[in-house]
Amino acid sequence: MAGRRSVRTRAIVIDRRTRLKEQDLILTLLTQDGQRADVIAKGGLKPGGRLAARVELFSETDFLIASGRSLGIITEAATSNPHAGLRGDMARVSAASCVCEVARLTCFEDMPDPYLFAICSRALTACEQAPDQERLDLVVAAYTFKVTAHGGWRPELRRCTLCGDEDVAFFSPSAGGMLCASCAKDVAGAVPMGPSGRDRLQALVKSTFDDILRMELGVDVTTELVSLAHVWAATHLDARLRAFEFMLSL
Repeated sequence: MAGRRSVRTRAIVIDRRTRLKEQDLILTLLTQDGQRADVIAKGGLKPGGRLAARVELFSETDFLIASGRSLGIITEAATSNPHAGLRGDMARVSAASCVCEVARLTCFEDMPDPYLFAICSRALTACEQAPDQERLDLVVAAYTFKVTAHGGWRPELRRCTLCGDEDVAFFSPSAGGMLCASCAKDVAGAVPMGPSGRDRLQALVKSTFDDILRMELGVDVTTELVSLAHVWAATHLDARLRAFEFMLSL
């Protein structure tokens, strides 16, 4: 009988979602080429087991994955970046969980996109580097808007998404961006947004994470931005984002 085909890949553990038997676990990985992979970690829940410390959420790990009947099976694992700075800090874990939640909803099997791995890795590092809650909020909001914009859900900030008028004063996630006052009357959930709000949102999409970590916007503004990112992602990814809900409840 021919042996199982195996593949080597670096990947980020973005979800530990299902327990199998007593000590096995199903993981969702974001591979280095930007694909989603659901795999079995045999012994992944075994205290002191060879895999347990290498399949922690947020970890970047070099895997050898054998093909199984339905899911791949991890046969080797070596941690390359554990993102140890996230451990033991509720605020950082919460922010990183939001990043991984959005990553899980924006990557797909058999659809490689290396950008997704690179930006997820950088966002997790930024969650480690953020000096305070305000910058954590900005990192999560920026990652969310960057990844959804990359996937085709870029907010329209220059003109009304419904009529094209450039005199805009409201923002609506369901409408896809800015609205004029006339059109906003007919769109539930449209919120006022002035030029400064549009500039900040544009900056989140275009700025590097190094730039974002240097921003000083104040807690009210950063809370508003991460809340807007939550609604934007939930609307366009058509999903309930429980990690976001938990982060916003802290």
